This record gives sequence, C-alpha cells and structure tokens, in this order.
Amino acid sequence: MSEILLLFSFIFQVSAPGKGVLITGCESPIAWYLAKKLDDLGFTVYAGFNVPVEDCEEAKILKEETSGRMKVLHVDVTSEKTLLEAALFISEHLPYGAQGLWALMHCAHWIALGELEWIPFGVLRKSLDLNLLGVARLTQLMLPLIRRANGRIVFLTSGLSKVPAPVRGIQCATQAAVESFAACLRQEMRPRGVDVSVVAAGEFAPGNGWLNETELREQAKEMWSKLSVEQKKTYGEDYYEAAMTSVDKYSKEAADIQPTLRVLIDAVTRTFPMARYTPVTPQEKFQIFFAEHLAPSLYELIYGTKK
Repeated sequence: MSEILLLFSFIFQVSAPGKGVLITGCESPIAWYLAKKLDDLGFTVYAGFNVPVEDCEEAKILKEETSGRMKVLHVDVTSEKTLLEAALFISEHLPYGAQGLWALMHCAHWIALGELEWIPFGVLRKSLDLNLLGVARLTQLMLPLIRRANGRIVFLTSGLSKVPAPVRGIQCATQAAVESFAACLRQEMRPRGVDVSVVAAGEFAPGNGWLNETELREQAKEMWSKLSVEQKKTYGEDYYEAAMTSVDKYSKEAADIQPTLRVLIDAVTRTFPMARYTPVTPQEKFQIFFAEHLAPSLYELIYGTKK
C-alpha cells in the first residue's frame, strides 16, 4: 500500500530541473527556508529580498548555503524600478530550455498592527502598497513569463483575514483583499493554463512588521504622544498600554512554520495544485468557522475583547 501511495505521489509531482521560481520576501524565515528547500529539490530559485542584497546578511548566507542555481535579487515590491529590473533579469536568466517562469510566490508581507485611530496614515499607505498594490503590479509584470510556462502563482496570506480582532484591522483588510484578488485572477488564468493558489496560514509573522520587539515600546510612546488630548482622554493610558501589550505577542510569535512550508512546496511541486491551502491549528480552524458562520453578536460574546 505504501509503495502505491509513493508511486501516486511521484506521478503527480512536477520535474524540478529546468523550472524557475521567484519568491518575494526572502528576508523572512518562511520565505528563506522555502527558497533553500526548492533549491535542494532542483529548482532554479530567484530569491527576492526587499533590501539590496549587498547589504543583506540573510541573502549572503542563502547564497553560500545553496547551489549555483540560486539567484538572489533585490525585489522591493513597492518600487517600480526594482520590479522592472527583476523581471528583465529573470527573462534573461531563465533555466536552460525553459520557455518561461514556472512559479511566482508572493511571500513578502509588511505587518501593521494597532487600533485604526492610532496608526499614522503613512503606515496605512505602506501596508496597502506592499501587501496589495505591489503584489498586483509584480503579478502583472511576470504573467507573460508565467503563461509561457503554463506555470502557477501562489499567494501567502493569513487564514485569520476574516476573523475580526482589535489591532489587526489593516492587516486583515489587506490579506482579505489579496484573497479576493487571487480568486478573481484564478478565474482569469484558468483558460490560459495558469494555476493560482492561496496558502492561508496561521497567525505567525511571515514578514517584516511596522512594530517589532526591539522598538515596540519606543514606537508605542511616540504614537501616544501624537494623539490629541481628546483621544488620550477617550482611550485612557491604561487601555492604550493594554492594547499595545497585546501587539507585543505578534512581534515575538514563534509558531511552527513547517506546516505552511510543506504546503507552499506542494503548491509548487504538485501537478494539480489545490486552489486553497489552510495550514492552521485546530483552534484557529474553529475560530475561523465561528467568525464566518455565527451571528456577529454571538461571535463577539465568545471571542470579543473584554473591557
């Protein structure tokens, strides 16, 4: 029986040699390990970093620990210049004999947390630019190469994008938007022979965050200082500090990324990838189900913030 399952799995796996994969956000652990694993499997990997690779220690280590097929690139998804340069480089450095790019994997994220009234508008704009508009623009640029290879596009999102919670408003909004974008793109690309998959992972920090562990307290104090007298009186310093303490857990998240890593690899290597993968914990699955099916008042009674 095990031999049959092994043969079945082998038959429905693509051959890695001669196939190129572009991954964004490789400064994050999950994208970094994904790039390394796909290189181990024999793919030609274009590992995109949001910062210049000459100044990035993670890029240098990745290059040292992988094969000669590995290409590390500066791919800032908010910069038209770097996106055009990356698209040109990939088109000129495809694997030998390849007609196009096998896979584009959107793993770059920028996580903005905090209640809406406190977050500076510049932070809101950057979150939209990086998490949504940059994703759409890079997809536009790479689609001709992906269509030529009958390849696939994979979006890493959050399984909790539809779960309402304080301090996660802009993050949920951008991730839900990406999922809707991916669903429409899947319909558009079906006649073109291109697969589109969403990997809706659990609540871990897959990318860079506006608030981080080392700067959280300083940033929180700065935000508080910029609030008006009326806002400070309305929220109160105790409530504000409690809310910012709840943000602190996201900057220290150490969730197991292996389930997400496995399904990301599956989305690249399976002949017929799934439209949606949900590598979340049982607790997260229950919360997602309740958020989508319970009346809002009942859901808030169970999961709402106690004041």
